[in-house]
Amino acid sequence: MTRGRLRVYLGAAPGVGKTYAMLSEARRARERGRDVVVGLVETHGRPRTAELLEGLEIVPRRSMSHRGAVFTELDVEAVIRRAPMIALIDELAHTNVPGSRNVKRWQDIDEVLDAGIDVISTVNIQHLESVNDVVQEITGVPQRETVPDEVVRRADQVELVDMSPEALRRRMSHGNVYAPEKLDAALANYFRVGNLTALRELALLWVAGKVDDQLDRYRAEHGIAGTWETRERVVVALTGGPEGDTLVRRAARIAARNKGADLIAVHVTSADGLAGGDPAHLARQRTLVESMGGTYHQVVGHDIPRALLDFARGVNATQLVLGASRRGRLAQIFSRGVGVTTTALSGSIDVHMITHAEVSRAGTRRPRSRAALTRRRRLAGWIMAVAGMPALTALMLPFAGMLALPSEILLFLLVVVGVALVGGMWPALTAAVGGSLLLNWFFTPPSGQFTVYDPQNFLALTVFVLVAAAVSVIVDLAARRTREAARAGAEAELLSTLAGHVLRGQAAVPSLLARMRETFGLGSVTLLERLGRPSPEDRSEPGAWRIVATSGGAPATCPDTADTDVVIDDDLVLAARGRLTEAADRRALEAFAAETAVALRQERLQEELDRAKPLAVVDRMRTALLAAVSHDLRTPLAAAKAAVESLGNTDVDWSERDRVELLATAEESLERLERLVVNLLDMSRLQAGVLGADLQPVLVEEVLPRAIDDLGPVRDEVEGDIPAGLPEVLADPALLERVLVNLMANAARFSPPGEHVLITASQYAGQVEIRVIDRGPGIPPEAHDRVFLPFQRLGDRDNHSGVGLGLALSRGLAEAMGGTLVPDETPGGGLTMILTLPVATEEGLP
Repeated sequence: MTRGRLRVYLGAAPGVGKTYAMLSEARRARERGRDVVVGLVETHGRPRTAELLEGLEIVPRRSMSHRGAVFTELDVEAVIRRAPMIALIDELAHTNVPGSRNVKRWQDIDEVLDAGIDVISTVNIQHLESVNDVVQEITGVPQRETVPDEVVRRADQVELVDMSPEALRRRMSHGNVYAPEKLDAALANYFRVGNLTALRELALLWVAGKVDDQLDRYRAEHGIAGTWETRERVVVALTGGPEGDTLVRRAARIAARNKGADLIAVHVTSADGLAGGDPAHLARQRTLVESMGGTYHQVVGHDIPRALLDFARGVNATQLVLGASRRGRLAQIFSRGVGVTTTALSGSIDVHMITHAEVSRAGTRRPRSRAALTRRRRLAGWIMAVAGMPALTALMLPFAGMLALPSEILLFLLVVVGVALVGGMWPALTAAVGGSLLLNWFFTPPSGQFTVYDPQNFLALTVFVLVAAAVSVIVDLAARRTREAARAGAEAELLSTLAGHVLRGQAAVPSLLARMRETFGLGSVTLLERLGRPSPEDRSEPGAWRIVATSGGAPATCPDTADTDVVIDDDLVLAARGRLTEAADRRALEAFAAETAVALRQERLQEELDRAKPLAVVDRMRTALLAAVSHDLRTPLAAAKAAVESLGNTDVDWSERDRVELLATAEESLERLERLVVNLLDMSRLQAGVLGADLQPVLVEEVLPRAIDDLGPVRDEVEGDIPAGLPEVLADPALLERVLVNLMANAARFSPPGEHVLITASQYAGQVEIRVIDRGPGIPPEAHDRVFLPFQRLGDRDNHSGVGLGLALSRGLAEAMGGTLVPDETPGGGLTMILTLPVATEEGLP
């Protein structure tokens, strides 16, 4: 059953006209033919509101006794039993009398909506949970009846009933809101101009938030990527440090000063993968942000200030919150830091630098060691540093008199660079220091002493140490970044593969297995499925497994024959052969396995759906046809049979008038039966593609009168307004007449009493559009295509309204003539069916 639609009238204060607006809409809906009842409406003794209530059907309330007093509440069961199209239920935030079916009235409304009934309700801004405390601070009056904001945000339509404070106070002074004895107290307290202005602003901002949500959905549905800056947005930058909690709370307070502002948290990860916050801190801060109604994002960027500002501009941020630098004073001398750089480049974005407790602890934490090289390479580097420098010294001693000190320094520097390339920074620094000492002892005058007489030699040795140290650091950093970049690239490729496999259609599983084999350099990758019940011995039994899909060489037939296996669930295992995968690759391999299982299940579900669709269509058609036949064929047959049997009864002396009436009944029933059988046969021919159309030039004004005459008793409810001089259309006269009869009969069936069906026509762009206009309840836009399905009676709850072939057959006949049939909304309420046919030309004639 389709859930009903909720419409809420939101007001800034009592007396602005929410209930009046609700009742006015109810009367308009009733005039459009909608079935409207009053579940519960409080007039509060206001005469103009009570006048609107007159004439509307009211469902009796349920009486309840509490503490010796009798109260009345909404009777949910009675409203659901009545099953109207629309129910009016006032005061969404009302708290029910203890012992009621539900604690709150919005819970009662949820049950009514679940029963497929549309509901119109009202609520004041002070009853919304998110602003309840703010309203109390403004007015000094606590509001104990509240409704969660999400209940109102889920409403299909929220309409603000707005009134200026002066107009509301003037309305109150006229006695239209409160009794005279309460007027002075109300105007002097709750209904002061300042209070009403603040409440009005809250209501406007809250509705603006609801509109913003609708705008986001519209932009997403229409693929609009451009920037539409519409509201205040506060971005807080998180580093993953413990100070993040303070920054989030401060940013939330800044956002709270601007009602309706967005709170957005962002963490920038360095593109080289070396920088990153504490995952535990980030997880906690993400939870904190989301608990305050904000959103959390993570972006990658080499230049953190620019990445942060790019993100802020991308989300139309107006304010940016940063934490004060935790770096020491010496580090701040050599580099401005993220905060200062971001502020300098921020442009129109306001930047808030927030101090925190971690600033005082700057420089007290030691940086974590991140080894970029393997253990084997670092060991080789240490060996080269310890043994290489003495070996080089031994080789150079015989040539000590032939080489100048700069040449000797360059040879030692060459060894230091080699050590850095192999073993990284620390072995290279050790080699640099050791090399400087060996140069000083063996090759710098005076030899055999750690003494340097010549200042130039001292400068040369010092430069050697500095250059060697700089080269060591640069080579180590390059090795780190190369390793991290390679891993980041591999992981990005994996994520791209996993994110895009859905686009590969039926080849999703084989494609994933092939990409997995290529990525990890495997010989073969196989997805195995268990055939029987799980048991410990299954892993080594090939007969217990079935190969679902495989890629590469010889597949593994059971988990134990694979070099690496990943258990997905009790029945699925991913088996890889060719080499043992590294522990660092295990997570990515498990992600591949999980996604492969999801792809397999999607394929199987799609296969089951494809097999079930034809059966479902056949079953639905058969069920609908049987339901139709059970009534639509039986009723005219029974009527005709009864009339014929009565005429054949010789025991009754029928008068001439009775005999004519019985014959007319039999004739009408048989004609109805004939139309039904013809419709069924034509629908079957349309679906089989064998219905032929004799296309020829036809004047609409000649066909329309015959179609109106075929309507029988409802012909007087149809008015034709065909302009003179309308060109001929290319159509089959008989089929066109049948289409018009079906459309007019359908329109007349749903038109309110006293409302006529109007037929108009016009020419546009080589086509003639024939409109059949009614003032009935209309059809929701999302159901426009559904009404053309065979055996479809939109909104019906029984099988007593016909076989439901009229619109389906009409569209089929229109398309057989080369035309179209589409529905549209009638301005002011109702449905307009537009039949479009081509203008007859010599080129278009068969």
